[in-house]
Amino acid sequence: MTLALLGTGLLGRAIAERLQSVGHSVTVYNRTTSKALPLQACGITVVTRPEQAIAQTDCVVLMLADAAAIRAVLLTPASLAVLRGKTVIQMGTIAQEESLALQAEIERVGGSYCEAPVLGSLAEAQTGTLFVMVGGTEGQFVQWNPLFRSLSREPRLIGSVGKAASLKLALNQLIAAEISAFALSLGLVQRAGVPVDTFMAILRESALFAPAFEKKLPRLLTRDYQHPNFSTRHLLKDVELFLKEASGYELTTSSLEGIRPVLERTIAQGLGEADYSAIFEVVNPTP
Repeated sequence: MTLALLGTGLLGRAIAERLQSVGHSVTVYNRTTSKALPLQACGITVVTRPEQAIAQTDCVVLMLADAAAIRAVLLTPASLAVLRGKTVIQMGTIAQEESLALQAEIERVGGSYCEAPVLGSLAEAQTGTLFVMVGGTEGQFVQWNPLFRSLSREPRLIGSVGKAASLKLALNQLIAAEISAFALSLGLVQRAGVPVDTFMAILRESALFAPAFEKKLPRLLTRDYQHPNFSTRHLLKDVELFLKEASGYELTTSSLEGIRPVLERTIAQGLGEADYSAIFEVVNPTP
């Protein structure tokens, strides 16, 4: 399968490498070309304009940071001119209304659109064990299943366009909730002089345990947030998208609204590109 992938950030780069390694032919575009150039070493073609990538394939995978980036890259006159007959698969995290608007724009110029946001990080992308959640038609799910199965053991058709986007936001809200709760509990344990090993031993055996706690513990103990799988900046973006969408359903979001300023303060400390566990610096500052 010949594919174009637009957006080679942390996860986009890993997905491009995975697709190429399992036999697909991949062409990539990134707004900062220099960040994509290392992909040439594994046989991936790097181009300097998005329309060059789009023109070479029937399928365009979007791994761009947000809806604004998608519009800047995909909805330009040059890109729209070559989208007729192409399928665009949006794999990043955007809001339901943004996904539906994107679908309308692409279909207006004769293209096809579905969404397939993914849950997981670099390790899962490299091993093809991401969760792929598809919003589209049954026909699109069947047509592009070889692509989805290159990245996931069990891709799921969630429903029409917009449904998978909302599900992804619901899952990412849990990322924010879990790390903030764990950071706060760990901070209290440390300041109260309770052994962290004792805290973790009880936590692991309880119904309260989440695997993310184990995964992030070394980062929090060493305060090392380099080489992120998911950045603080992107988590804040997803929290804001969730809050906006949830407000339309009259949900009470005060718990998440309390996390937003913690993320904002973390970014203000220069940790926007660091791993999102860097919120520990705000929750439990170094004494």
